[in-house]
Amino acid sequence: MEVMAGGIFVVMYAVIVSEKIHRTVAAMVGAILMILVGILDQETALHHIDFNTLGLLIGMMILVSVTSQTGLFDYVAIKAAKLAKAEPRRLLLYLGLLTGVFSAFLDNVTTVLLMVPVTFAITIKLELKVVPFLLTQIIASNIGGTATLIGDPPNIMIGSAVPELTFMAFIKNLAPIAVLSFAVVLFVMDRLYRRNLTTRPELQEEILKMDERKSLRDPALLRRALFVLALTMIGFFTHSITHVESSLIALSGGFLMLLLAGDSRHVEEALHKVEWPTIFFFIGLFIVVGGLIETGLIGDLAREAVALTQGDTVLTSMLVLWLSAIVSSVLDNIPFVATMIPLIQDMGTMGVEHLEPVWWSLSLGACLGGNGTLVGASANLIVAAMAAERGVKITFMSYLKVGFGVMLLTVALSMVYVYLRYLI
Repeated sequence: MEVMAGGIFVVMYAVIVSEKIHRTVAAMVGAILMILVGILDQETALHHIDFNTLGLLIGMMILVSVTSQTGLFDYVAIKAAKLAKAEPRRLLLYLGLLTGVFSAFLDNVTTVLLMVPVTFAITIKLELKVVPFLLTQIIASNIGGTATLIGDPPNIMIGSAVPELTFMAFIKNLAPIAVLSFAVVLFVMDRLYRRNLTTRPELQEEILKMDERKSLRDPALLRRALFVLALTMIGFFTHSITHVESSLIALSGGFLMLLLAGDSRHVEEALHKVEWPTIFFFIGLFIVVGGLIETGLIGDLAREAVALTQGDTVLTSMLVLWLSAIVSSVLDNIPFVATMIPLIQDMGTMGVEHLEPVWWSLSLGACLGGNGTLVGASANLIVAAMAAERGVKITFMSYLKVGFGVMLLTVALSMVYVYLRYLI
């Protein structure tokens, strides 16, 4: 059974990487096969589905969907462009900063979906090349998503698997290195593209004349949305006191938002924009990884890893950090993290006493590693697809020349941070 479970997982992973078949279909077929061949029964398969992760994802998707209908994100982007005086270099930094902040408190995929259309509109008006802005936003979204529990799917999965890693714990432990990495990356991007970031004064005047208030399509809904978002964030920040699960906080916020939206069109549009393929991808993935756990394959891998590092926390943390980064730069980080979580949990029963730095290493490696290549994270592929729809091509190699170096730099910073903060 162990060989069969491993075979199903490897084939599923290969199909996901090849992108010949949609990853949701690949994951669900893998899950169904795990049940059909008898590796898991239905009840056990359901037990392995992490409904906390799914609830958090669905709740946040609903919150963002309703809020986006108000025009808030367009308003903020135009406001940022005006604050930058439409000066291209400053605009690159402001839009990158905005993307990073949004990614930390929404999620990186949603953030780029909202930011890319506005970025195109502004750069077209200023007659600027859009690629430097898009690459900066891809990298910013992945770094920003690293900083919080809800910013990136790997963090959501880790937080759900390890209850003591609360919303505030993610901020306290990962926000400092995320902010440092972000500052370094913005400096690097500015140095790389500064010669190309020039425009004419008359074009800048057009941006400065834009009225950002016109982008606010529904002020009444906006007030309600901001109220619910504030309540939800308070819920996340007080999680360690109330002990209310993060999924329940997100779902409560999402459905309170739908309740207050009033118009049924808002409700239908919000539910329609929930990324159901992503939700079913997670369901399939959890079941397939559950098959690996039930057959003992994960336990065997954990024993090999502990033997390799001899249970040393420093070596284990560094191994997990760099392995996560390199693998996540060329493969989707979600299935990788789904596999690593039970493996690290098993390490705790095999001699690795202090697991907290290992968990932070997994998060940093998986999230920052996504910047390495164009296929490293979902946000990267979405930006490339949206750019292609508008006639702008971001090739694998053109992205690699920038992204891989940035990834190595931020992971090296993370290695020093993890060592100095937890391991000396």
